[in-house]
Amino acid sequence: MSFSNPYSAAFTVATTAIQMKQQSAIGKYNQDVANRNADILEQEAGQIDKQAEFDIARFDQRFRQSVGTVNVALAKSGVVITSGSAERVKEANQLEAEMQNKITRYNADVGISKKMQEAQFSRIQGQVARNAARLANIQTFAKAGTSLLSMSSFGGGNTGGPQSMGSAQGGAGGRPY
Repeated sequence: MSFSNPYSAAFTVATTAIQMKQQSAIGKYNQDVANRNADILEQEAGQIDKQAEFDIARFDQRFRQSVGTVNVALAKSGVVITSGSAERVKEANQLEAEMQNKITRYNADVGISKKMQEAQFSRIQGQVARNAARLANIQTFAKAGTSLLSMSSFGGGNTGGPQSMGSAQGGAGGRPY
């Protein structure tokens, strides 16, 4: 295999290597960015969980304060809390508190699930970016191979010798003045 211009072949190989290295670096960078975004989304999911726990604890504290205030008011008025309307109100309030806690937890779980799905999607996007860079590397390598083959005597390109264009240049090898 002989190349018509060894400098062209060397240039093709060098630029191919540089381009492939840049494509790999870009793919890795994009994957790293996507993974970092996924980490942030997972941290946000953790914050949603912590916020829900805080909200539930704060609600429980306010609920207990409210129950205490009502119990004191009922005791001052002479109402017996263990029977009748006061007991039904107490049970209804307890059920409402449980429902509020469950709603808070449910909303937090939905938010956490959404953030985790976004994180997973971000990681997938990162992998796609990395694979796209690998595919670009393969394409670049294939183009370089094709270019090098066209420079060689095997590629059907220039064979290295002078070629006559014949009558296309105004006669048999003449100049087209």
